[in-house]
Amino acid sequence: MEKKPLYRKVNTRTWGVWRNEQTGEYRHQRHTQYEIRNESSRGSMHSTRRHGFDYTPLFRFLLSRVGGDWDEIFSEAVSRLDRPEPVFWMVALHEDEREEVVCLGESSYFSGLYVDDQKRLQIVNPQLNAQDMQPYCQCCTHTFNGKLFGKRKD
Repeated sequence: MEKKPLYRKVNTRTWGVWRNEQTGEYRHQRHTQYEIRNESSRGSMHSTRRHGFDYTPLFRFLLSRVGGDWDEIFSEAVSRLDRPEPVFWMVALHEDEREEVVCLGESSYFSGLYVDDQKRLQIVNPQLNAQDMQPYCQCCTHTFNGKLFGKRKD
């Protein structure tokens, strides 16, 4: 039995879909003297970013496996993903990379995770919850580990 993937495809062609992209970078450097002299600077106008994927199911999967064996969790997650990088948006392998809260999306926050010395997946700050969080603006709906926080003014 094949398990469901840990990501969803999102329609990015719809008007108003936030893509977190900056435009005009290539346009402003094209045909400059530096580029004319340096052939290695020429490249595609298309960015290397991958649009149209929502990894919320992955983040929920990782949170549900806290305390489990990292090698098993990682191998299952990678087998159900299109690429392994999104795992490390939330999980820190080294102590200096640990973060209590990770922002993954415009207003979606998740607990930061790390791998301890016994190769177990752990939460950086297990006492942190949605009631402790403050939104940076009042116009958006903010979530922490899937739970709403702050009040949206309509």
